[in-house]
Amino acid sequence: MGWAAEHNPHSMTSDWHQKDRSTWNGYQRFIEYINVNPVYPGKPLPKHAKTDKMPYMTQWSLHLFIIVCATIPMLLHQAWVTLTGNDLNKWATFLLYNGAYTVVAIREVRLLRRLTYKYGCLDGDVADRDGIPNTAAGKMIGSMHKTAGFRLALAVLITYDPTVSPLTAISDVTAWPVFLAKLSLYGVILDFWFYTYHRACHEVPALWKYHRTHHLTKHPTAVFSAFADDEQELIEMILVPFLTFATLWMIGLPLDFYSWWFCLEYVTFAEVLGHSGIRVHTLTPSPITWLLELCDAELAVEDHDLHHRRGWKKSFNYGKQTRVWDRLFGSSIERLEAKAQNIDYGDAVWMPLF
Repeated sequence: MGWAAEHNPHSMTSDWHQKDRSTWNGYQRFIEYINVNPVYPGKPLPKHAKTDKMPYMTQWSLHLFIIVCATIPMLLHQAWVTLTGNDLNKWATFLLYNGAYTVVAIREVRLLRRLTYKYGCLDGDVADRDGIPNTAAGKMIGSMHKTAGFRLALAVLITYDPTVSPLTAISDVTAWPVFLAKLSLYGVILDFWFYTYHRACHEVPALWKYHRTHHLTKHPTAVFSAFADDEQELIEMILVPFLTFATLWMIGLPLDFYSWWFCLEYVTFAEVLGHSGIRVHTLTPSPITWLLELCDAELAVEDHDLHHRRGWKKSFNYGKQTRVWDRLFGSSIERLEAKAQNIDYGDAVWMPLF
């Protein structure tokens, strides 16, 4: 970490919230205002030995959270169309869904924080979780807005048709099987492109400089999912989603706007969850999680947590939606705490809605 501290402007020191509020900058005040500090100052997280049993978070509760949150802006969209008789133009659609995307991500961060204070975090017997660095509050805020903005802008520009309302889109029952196929394949295909660029960033020296900021955190929290340099952000927010869209189009499953919106909500939920470090065994939600489990290719929270904790230039567990490509290319490692014999499936945890 000495090399990283020397060559990167972001120290991981995080004690600004313990200082007098008069010393806070505007970004730090905003973080406090929207209540996304990943840890409460002076309030330690529960600690568990690595051999302690882990509770299990039910898949259906994850799906319910995502579906409810993804449906709300669609209901608001449809209400506008029905009550006014006017279509929603592209600019208004971007503002509506971008706002919903941001609110949902903030809500997920808060709920996961609540759960971590109940169940603790992975590797909690060794280290505390990283707080928002003193020097990076502005970067955190900017990254969150860029993640939401670029992804939604891409989807709106490429696929949104103002004449197709949410009700029109979902009323065609023959399209539902196709929608499920798109939702099932989106994460796997996106993860191929993500895996390719992510592994290259670790193993090609010329590319590592674009990824090293993200790896300054060894024990990340949910807010670190978008903590990265601009080059990495552009790849993850524009290039990888576009290549995924193009791949689905080439195999005969072109995304419409509402399908892409649901896919984005699933992907973002997984990204935030995967950086939370929560000591609960749960898997990235997908319609085909059951199939991925059969193939030993499902992704658990601990998988990406180990990538941050023990990986640097040479690493492993490069996938962020599945372990399909890690398994195929031999870059996955065994879990430490989320082992089958260590999971208490009788102790079910629900992802809360409120």
